[in-house]
Amino acid sequence: MDDLVVVDSPYRIAVYKKVPYLQDTAFVNDTKQSVRQTGVKVMPKDLLTIAVSCSTPELAAPFNLVNSGTDAPQQYLVDNQGNINFPVLGEIHVGGLTKLEIENLIIDKLKVYLKEVPLVTVRIVNYRISVLGEVTRPGSFVVSNEKINLLEALAMAGDLTIYGIRDNVKLIRTGQDNKQEIITMDLNKAETVLSPYYQLQQNDIIYVTPNKTKAKNSDIGSSTGLWVSATSVLVSLANLLITILR
Repeated sequence: MDDLVVVDSPYRIAVYKKVPYLQDTAFVNDTKQSVRQTGVKVMPKDLLTIAVSCSTPELAAPFNLVNSGTDAPQQYLVDNQGNINFPVLGEIHVGGLTKLEIENLIIDKLKVYLKEVPLVTVRIVNYRISVLGEVTRPGSFVVSNEKINLLEALAMAGDLTIYGIRDNVKLIRTGQDNKQEIITMDLNKAETVLSPYYQLQQNDIIYVTPNKTKAKNSDIGSSTGLWVSATSVLVSLANLLITILR
């Protein structure tokens, strides 16, 4: 008996092409283009911790405030103008700067007060991203290492559901000027990893668009719920009338 050969229909092939991530990887592997890695830039409403250390801890102590009643380091809120109020040094403009740039800026300002070059460490405390729409576990996620890309964020949210459209993932980003932009990302294309938006920034929002099947199911669910509610009301009225007329 001849082996049975199953031939995929053009429809099944077309549907399958919308499922796998990062297709045509040869294009990315062969391209000379590289993703320019830049440090995360501090924005208004960010919360920072700044630690200053040197060989003589007593000299660095005035620059290392802690919250009253705890040993937790002081957090500095970046205001709408991009400034923080740092002990001894006063107001420092940090908006639009990377952590490394802020560290170097503070080191330069500390030369007046310290004879040696101190170690300054800046951390963004409230670095978080949000993932909404057709994912398994939507929500907001704190990123402790302050570095995450689009696929890593989706993995934290449990990946897309079967209803998520992989070539229509929206990235909502608020810039330094508080203006928002919405970028469409195509997870089917491997070249997405070369996009400047592939590496996420703090407060980015990812929205996975539902497909038509989910939309239809939602309509059916709503219609069914309304029908059940209407039926329940009618039954209740009927019972009330029977009770009154007895």
